[in-house]
Amino acid sequence: MTIDVVILAAGKGTRMHSDLPKVLHPIGGIPMLERVIDTAMSLGEVQITVVIGHGAELVRERFADRGVRFVEQAQQLGTGHAVAQAAPYFRAGANVLVLYGDVPLVKAGSLQSLLSAADCGPALMSVEMANPAGYGRIVRDSSGRVQSIVEEKDADADTLAISEVNTGILAASGDLLARWLPELSCDNAQGEYYLTDIVGRSVSEGIAVAGVLASDPLEVAGVNSRAQQAQMERALQHQQATSLMNAGVTLLDPARIDIRGSLTCDTDVSIDINCIFEGTVSLGKGVKIGPNCLLKNCHLADGTRVEANSIIEGAEVGETCTIGPFARLRPGTELSTGAKVGNFVETKKAKIGAGSKINHLSYVGDALVGEAVNIGAGTITCNYDGVNKSLTEIGDQAFIGSNTALVAPVTVGAGATIAAGSTITRAVDPEALAVARGKQRNISGWQRPTKKQK
Repeated sequence: MTIDVVILAAGKGTRMHSDLPKVLHPIGGIPMLERVIDTAMSLGEVQITVVIGHGAELVRERFADRGVRFVEQAQQLGTGHAVAQAAPYFRAGANVLVLYGDVPLVKAGSLQSLLSAADCGPALMSVEMANPAGYGRIVRDSSGRVQSIVEEKDADADTLAISEVNTGILAASGDLLARWLPELSCDNAQGEYYLTDIVGRSVSEGIAVAGVLASDPLEVAGVNSRAQQAQMERALQHQQATSLMNAGVTLLDPARIDIRGSLTCDTDVSIDINCIFEGTVSLGKGVKIGPNCLLKNCHLADGTRVEANSIIEGAEVGETCTIGPFARLRPGTELSTGAKVGNFVETKKAKIGAGSKINHLSYVGDALVGEAVNIGAGTITCNYDGVNKSLTEIGDQAFIGSNTALVAPVTVGAGATIAAGSTITRAVDPEALAVARGKQRNISGWQRPTKKQK
């Protein structure tokens, strides 16, 4: 089946009260339009045309590398007019699928069902709503076939009582649409060209119109306000949490997890409350994430444990590592098997060898740390001279005493020991002891200052 997808994304989104085009607002950390494009692309070899208008340049820029075509709807004259802008690009014999850039949770399976139903004529997706106010009503004949869609402003009392409403999502032959779209009229309460009027045209020509009922109203719900955006966000997070639990992940509270991108988990993963996952995150077998953690674009291998209030971004973490509490792993951090980064430790572009420990209150950046190294509290790699970043190298089994400053570029040899409180500016030989601190003096008979009387 040849599929041409048209995504309508020209609206301003006035009720969002934002300078950002509505379709670029995120749901689950991903712009709504991107979610729709991804779903459309999952249908197979599709050709996608995005109809843009408000904020057109921002939308073009954001999706310049996605291989989609953009056409601009200079005047907002309705859905029929919007689809007509894409009609010159319909391929011969293609089925056209019309989607909306602000309906982010539509599922590929539902769209496949809709396309299958459009083999003999147009097929539209509808949904039953307890409160259908604001939506066009689906009018069927006595045998259940779709006869028309009546917009609410054009509906009489009997039509307003119908609970089945139009979602706007539609599939139809591109050849039929190319013929019908130029014949649409704007003689209605809104003065717009309704795409839904093709239903009447199809019926008048004796071409049956199929109606495919969506099972979940949220799947076909649009976002027109901040409140609706928040509702959609919660719906997506609930879906993702349920999917994780169905796959065997333990969520201490499924209502308190936010996945703003992609999260994949192996078996026996446990995630505590208030954790946020951004970008692409993968967790190996038996990984445990404590409360209030943020993980972004990182991989944690089997058996690793992350304690509370830690941030991990752009890091590669090996097996059975321990991180936190209150640790921050910045981009370029690599932890080998069994490494430990403890409380109030920050790393950046640092490779930490197997079994090495940075237990607390330290900064290690632009560093190569060997195996079984112990880095004491308060240690700093002084990697930035105000212009350039330089490298610190620490050999296997070195011992770095507390409150040490390692002024890069500098090398500490394997098995070396750095005395606490040292400022190291030159290379330290393997197995050597380096002491670089002022000499202590004890002064007897010293009198502590006293407070002056006023």
